[in-house]
Amino acid sequence: MNSKPVIMIVDDEIANIEMIGAILEDDYEILFARSGEQAIGIAQCSQLDLILLDVVMQGMDGYETCRRIKLDPDLANVPVIFTTGLDSVECEIRGLSVGAIDYVTKPVQPVSLRCRVSNHVSLKRMRDQLANQALIDPLTGLGNRRMLEALLAEEMTRLARSREELSILLMDIDYFKQFNDMYGHLEGDRCIAAVAEALGAAMRRGGDMCVRYGGEEFACVLPRTGYDGAMHLAELLRSQVEALAIPHAGSSCAPVVTISIGVAVRRCAPDLRMKAWFETADRMLYDSKNEGRNQITGIQFDEA
Repeated sequence: MNSKPVIMIVDDEIANIEMIGAILEDDYEILFARSGEQAIGIAQCSQLDLILLDVVMQGMDGYETCRRIKLDPDLANVPVIFTTGLDSVECEIRGLSVGAIDYVTKPVQPVSLRCRVSNHVSLKRMRDQLANQALIDPLTGLGNRRMLEALLAEEMTRLARSREELSILLMDIDYFKQFNDMYGHLEGDRCIAAVAEALGAAMRRGGDMCVRYGGEEFACVLPRTGYDGAMHLAELLRSQVEALAIPHAGSSCAPVVTISIGVAVRRCAPDLRMKAWFETADRMLYDSKNEGRNQITGIQFDEA
């Protein structure tokens, strides 16, 4: 959040782009487009904080450009301010109805434009921060279940196109209720945070993700990872948690804190839902617990 906010100026007149850019360039990173089509293409591959969009343009006008931007889930939250020489109430209402957040008439007044842009960028970044906080578990700093479900849905759609493998790991801290009973909830929170740090540190590939699934339970998502790779990482996670050597006198399987893991691996396909992986991983986790805990049980269930 410390980098300059990114603004795209969309206008088919280069003089207007230069004028608005000169007003804002000290405080913002400026991108520009000279058509609606070009604007949408740039927006789809940029992290924009705001769009200044001319209404009257050759080809696709500003209203249609804004409408299409707002239909894109990845762009819908980017605020759009219309810039135009049209100053009728009807034009302003039409602009707001297609999703614009504000309306600036030409000739642009520099002080007014700076204030409007600053206000909307600040609000957008505040909303982004709140949204990110809603996806982060405050105790561990890992993503939470909501983040897992959102990102996994995208990952499964992408992997299904080429029928690539996806692995899910579900993990429980063994005998955690007994840990809390013996050492107290404050130590229980410290235990969860330490285990989370060890699990998160093992996620070394860009697409791998570890989240706090709930309570003392964690989940890992491993795109493009087959059975052998998933089981290898599961053993690494199990051994790293054990190596923390957190004393646990209430455990029946080890003198220190340990985890049990269930692993489910399958090739993605368009008709499969994420619950297929989680139900299978949950059964594997149940088997690990039945086998004495501090165990890993996995399955490749492509043929199931």
